[in-house]
Amino acid sequence: MECVVLAAGEGKRMRPLTAKRPKVMLPLANRPMMEHLVCAARDTGITDFVFVVGYGEREIRKYFGDGSGLGIHIKYAPQRQQHGTADAVRSARDLVSGPFLLLNGDMILKNTDIADLCKCRTPCMGTSTTDHPGDYGTVIVENGLVTSLEEKSKYPKSNLINAGAYLFSPDIFDAVDRVRVSSRGELELTDALFEFIAEKELSAHQLSYWMDVGNPWDMLDANLMLMSTLPSELKGTVEEGVSLRGVVIVGEGSVVKSGTCIEGPCIIGKNCRIGPHAYIRGATSIGDDCHIGHCTELKNSIVMKGTKIPHFNYIGDSIIGTGCNFGAGTKIANLRHDHTNVRVCGKDTRRKKFGAIIGDGVQFGINCSINVGTMIGSNAQFAPSSYIAGCIGENAVIR
Repeated sequence: MECVVLAAGEGKRMRPLTAKRPKVMLPLANRPMMEHLVCAARDTGITDFVFVVGYGEREIRKYFGDGSGLGIHIKYAPQRQQHGTADAVRSARDLVSGPFLLLNGDMILKNTDIADLCKCRTPCMGTSTTDHPGDYGTVIVENGLVTSLEEKSKYPKSNLINAGAYLFSPDIFDAVDRVRVSSRGELELTDALFEFIAEKELSAHQLSYWMDVGNPWDMLDANLMLMSTLPSELKGTVEEGVSLRGVVIVGEGSVVKSGTCIEGPCIIGKNCRIGPHAYIRGATSIGDDCHIGHCTELKNSIVMKGTKIPHFNYIGDSIIGTGCNFGAGTKIANLRHDHTNVRVCGKDTRRKKFGAIIGDGVQFGINCSINVGTMIGSNAQFAPSSYIAGCIGENAVIR
């Protein structure tokens, strides 16, 4: 069995986090999200992969290489212009030799589900259930066959959805060749699936577990789930007087200073400085080369490589990009006074608690206040005591 992973898209809904990297390379549990998916497929015995790449191709190639570091073999299929999912599948035509798995690179699956999908007859669609099916392709299944597929309906007919995981034979390439540009201006894989549905050929396999990472706030749930499966590992230095509870991972070269309290699950990358007297609460991942300093509190957040949060800061339920710096006393709010769902740039996160999305290289002066649901573009700069709310663009300077 071969596995084709679609990894060419930018991930516009993930902006500003994808301004400098493709969506599939965003970190979850301190590894690119696509690596978790690839490893799950590898653990079923699959060793031959094709990555369809485009936006941020260089970063994907540099990180994964030929796959030998993961014990697999990777071929790359460039999609030079992102014309849609059908076009992405067509890019892999010359690199597969038989039945193959097709997986969207931005989701989390269990290896047991991947193994079960491999046993189905082709063509087969993996399905899942959700409480907001209108965001996805809604599926009707009768006697194990897909009889209806409707994309992002305002009035979905079921809560069963297309999960973006398929088992195909090479026949799919002839079907995608017949696809025409959709009303959205794209060549869409779902249009090829309609042929199989009409011929009563598309079978369905319901996955026991599936998580879509379509928006920045989805990263927090995925981060927690992936960290919860890991064992504790202390490769760095943990000084006396540090309190560790639950699963805690400390990378090589990192130092956790006295008086610090860490409640797992928590991952700290390589060459970090933590404390003294920092408080890191559960579901937090901290990338390499970060500094979390004196009397700083972090909770349920993703902090990417090279970010400094050094003095008297509070970060809750937030995603922080690379190379940011928080002035002393800068804090992020994460709960509305009316306890309604937090909205980011008008979009409902479906979360009662959510802080901010902060791009790469953002610089805060001392005592800045960042309101709940704020989005800040990369390389923005803020003067001391700034009040920050709403959607702030890239390279903004607030004096």
